[in-house]
Amino acid sequence: MSEQMTIMITEDDEILAEEMKVFLEKWGYQVSAVLNYNDIVSEFSRLRPQLILMDINLPCYDGFYWCQKIREFSEVPIIYISSRSDDRDKIMAIAQGGDDYVEKPFHLELLKAKIDAILRRTYRYKVKNRTALNEDLYFDFPASALIYHGHELDLTRSEKKIIACLMDAKSEVVTREELMNVLWNTDEFVSDSTLTTLISRLRSKLKSSCAEEIIQTKKGLGYYIM
Repeated sequence: MSEQMTIMITEDDEILAEEMKVFLEKWGYQVSAVLNYNDIVSEFSRLRPQLILMDINLPCYDGFYWCQKIREFSEVPIIYISSRSDDRDKIMAIAQGGDDYVEKPFHLELLKAKIDAILRRTYRYKVKNRTALNEDLYFDFPASALIYHGHELDLTRSEKKIIACLMDAKSEVVTREELMNVLWNTDEFVSDSTLTTLISRLRSKLKSSCAEEIIQTKKGLGYYIM
């Protein structure tokens, strides 16, 4: 990310904290777990996060207490994560300055969706400059690079142009004409057969790296990436 968002996890269940950390880091977030539950305000000052995931049941003082303390000087978004399902707890969470509430157990994809939405509303810009295609493969927009297991795949300039165009329109079909226009802008002559060859070669590189068909064909229209 050009401006990486930092998330602070305040969760004393170490297994769950690590699970959230690993998942969110794959989506380009910088994630740090609280180490000192005696002084979460100091941890906040040390980590300077853009968002906090706050458990309610914590050592020393509960999440309501720490949320109230942080609200004395900061409006940073806070999402409560708790096994408490009573509506009174949810009302208390919002009353103490929380922005959302996720009840355990939860799907990590739901948590990420809530994080993305709150960060968009709070900071008013697109949250991610990197998009995951699967567990181990992501596209880095600023670098126009595909990263697999931490290593950049070796792509030609034309292949990078194709993948960037498909990723920019992710889940939507990009026509062959649109792709050819993008490639012509590289001052490289591209015929219909050349585009077919480029797509085939790019698919082969992706499949040999991650054993998946990343680029899909919409017959008679063009190509897309889910």
